[in-house]
This record gives sequence, structure tokens and C-alpha cells, in this order.
Amino acid sequence: MRTVIFGASGPTGRQLTEQALAAGHEVTAVTRHAGGIQARAGLTVVTADVADAEAVDRAVAGSDAVLSSLGVPLSSKPIHVYSHGNANIVAAMHRHGVKRLITVSSSVMDPTWRPTGEHFFNYVMDPLVNRRMGRTAHEDMRRMEAIVRDSNLAWTIARPSGLFDHPTATRYQVAQDVADGLFTARADLAASMLAQLTDDRFVQRAMAVITTEVRPSIAGLIWREAVAKRAK
Repeated sequence: MRTVIFGASGPTGRQLTEQALAAGHEVTAVTRHAGGIQARAGLTVVTADVADAEAVDRAVAGSDAVLSSLGVPLSSKPIHVYSHGNANIVAAMHRHGVKRLITVSSSVMDPTWRPTGEHFFNYVMDPLVNRRMGRTAHEDMRRMEAIVRDSNLAWTIARPSGLFDHPTATRYQVAQDVADGLFTARADLAASMLAQLTDDRFVQRAMAVITTEVRPSIAGLIWREAVAKRAK
């Protein structure tokens, strides 16, 4: 399958690219920073900004499916990467007759997401990190989800919980809209997205993805994902 991956040089995008190649897909990796991606058999690297509609259009042409793992560090400033990027992707897919879209959002989008037993997270970290530090990012994710839902494409919105790095995919769990779990390994998120290329259970639905077999430190995760990345 000819698969286009946006945000390919990001931590989830790298997982998507490697897993897609291992599964035999013909991959076009789209990124603003191509230096970290090594071209090889089955992989075409395209340097482009997802905000550039013409560049997005060229990348999507001739593909069978599109996966978007766009992401930016949390910021108090307005964020538009998710909505503007997916709007350009959707428009290009319509122009070229590409139907299958799988794009990353967040478990925060479901207002009922409160992982069982995670009192410190639910009442301290979630209000601080997701509702305050991540407010502008999550506002843009809501705009993005609306654009994708209105697209009439065969879309799936992937909603991970707190993302962390793990070298291999585990026996992750998926559920419609929301899942009862605090963490999602990026390897599991990538695996769940790629699985949807041949699975129609979540077509025109949101798919929550959680990891239960391994668990990172909450403090370490917050530092790496929210504090350290903002400082770069």
C-alpha cells in the first residue's frame, strides 16, 4: 500500500515509518526536517511544511492512504498546526480521490476521560498540564477533529493517552471514543494506526489507544513531554 506519513520525523512518526516499512508498505515520509530520516528501499522522503497546501497536495498525489502524526510542544501561544495541517491534508485527499485518513488527536478530547485509580493525575496533573499548559494545543485538536469529521473521508481519529517511548509494540487496547487508561506507548499508537489500514472497525469513529503492559513514571513523563520539550 502506498502510504503517506505526515510528521514523519517526530517520535510517533518515526515509529509509523519504521513499522510501515517493516509491514511492506511503500512509504512517503513528509517532514520539515528530513535530516533525521534515511532514504532507503520503499521509502521516499519529502521535505515540506504541512502549512504549505501545494506541497501537501504533491505529497498526497498517487497515495492509497494518509497517516498524520503532527504534533508540537505545549505552549501558551495560539496553535494551528493540527487544524491547518489536517485541513490541507483533507483538501489534497479530496483532489486526488484518496479516501483513507488516520490522524492523531488525544484522549483529552473526550470529556469523560478520567483513568480509574489515577487520583493524582485526575485532580492535580490533568488540570495543570492538559487544561492549562496544553489548552491551546487541545483547542486546536478540537478544531482538527471537527474538520476531519466533516470531511466525508474514511477517517479514523486516533486518541492516545499520555505518550511515552517504548521500543516495541505491546498488546495494546483500543476502544471507541475513550479508553480507561493513562498511558500510550508511541509504538502501540503507531501499530494501532497501521492496523486500521486493513480494519474498518473505526472508520468514521474515534479510536482510543492505551498501553497497559508497561508504565512510565508520571513525573518523568511530565518532565520529558511538557517541560523539557518546551525549553527547546
